[in-house]
Amino acid sequence: MGYQRFFTGFCLGLVLTVCIACSQRVLLSDANSPSAADGVVEAIAPTEAREGAAPIAAPALSAQAQALVESVPGGLVNPPRKDVRLVVISDLNSAYGSTTYDPEVDRGIALLPFWQPDLVVCGGDMVAGQDRSLTPEQINAMWQAFDDHVAGPLRQYHLPFGFTLGNHDASSATGSNNSFLFQQERDLASAYWTAPDHNPGVNFIDRSAFPFFYTFEQSGIFFMAWDGSSSRIPADRLAWVENALASDAAQQAKARILLGHLPLYGIAVGRDRPGEVLANADQLRTLLERYNVHTYISGHQHAYYPGHRGKLQLLHSGILGSGPRPLIDSALAPWKALTVVDIDFSDPELTTYTTYNIQSLRTVDTTELPRFLAGHNGVVLRRDVDYADLAPDEQSFCTQRLGNALCTGNLPFPRPKTYTA
Repeated sequence: MGYQRFFTGFCLGLVLTVCIACSQRVLLSDANSPSAADGVVEAIAPTEAREGAAPIAAPALSAQAQALVESVPGGLVNPPRKDVRLVVISDLNSAYGSTTYDPEVDRGIALLPFWQPDLVVCGGDMVAGQDRSLTPEQINAMWQAFDDHVAGPLRQYHLPFGFTLGNHDASSATGSNNSFLFQQERDLASAYWTAPDHNPGVNFIDRSAFPFFYTFEQSGIFFMAWDGSSSRIPADRLAWVENALASDAAQQAKARILLGHLPLYGIAVGRDRPGEVLANADQLRTLLERYNVHTYISGHQHAYYPGHRGKLQLLHSGILGSGPRPLIDSALAPWKALTVVDIDFSDPELTTYTTYNIQSLRTVDTTELPRFLAGHNGVVLRRDVDYADLAPDEQSFCTQRLGNALCTGNLPFPRPKTYTA
């Protein structure tokens, strides 16, 4: 009889415990759930993490950047976002051996959280080398300064960084015995970029020759960086370029973009000459067109010009550092530039540029720029201009300076529809 009473009491206690636990669970669930009046559970925004974690927020603007935004009458222009956004910078360095940067470099980097790009790309010349008198200690100090002013903040912002090496970073110029004249600078540049702490955060495809030649994918776009730090790209490396562009990774991508320091064609005073552009420019352009490269982003000329030749878009990215140059045959004063590139995969023309005079922070009206530039090795048309749009006197100017082959030849000059904020 005692056994039966014990067993009955035990069962009643167990049932009571389970009931209390269930009641508490229901009460807690009701407290954390939307009410019946809410109808449905609120969807979690794409920028919010699951499991109750804090929302993923863009980096906050620094006080310096906020002041810059507010200093522009009506506010700093922020163009409509498309599928992918790039910010393009280039030529950041100052005088040979310098470990300081012009204020426009710090200004551009501070403003990156305002534009919230998916990727930052650089056309080279991140440090101030190309001087064989520099010691390893001096070169390493320059790369440390670059890390302090540019790469470190980019890592803090969690922004991937695609770059190409410039002649002041790691020149590929060779001497009479075909050895690199600046081997020490190339070795130390490689040591900086291959250090685990300096990972640029891109999705590498081929990094076997990084940081000189490499490919990566970002947001469905295939990017290639080639070593355009001098005027010649060796034949074996061009074979690598062609193989990479012919690969499934490249051809199945939504777009293909190339980064290199020297441009194909001259556009700026003092840089419109052999040695300051890539040799065999038309042959290289034909190679890129064969594999449907959309845009070649370059630096070195120290002048901004959004151009095209043949089917290839040519973004001459201007400069943030010291020494901006005027465009050839132009009365415009030199200025420093930063470009936001918005990419719309549904737009046949793909890209929209919004370029800022980083000193005044005003956006640049493309129509302020020359309609074409007749550089020494071929004409470059502004990206919204077709050769047929040029007036007879403009066409005559080009052919008299360059001859028909370098003005038109048999090249197609399709007019790209472009939009600039």
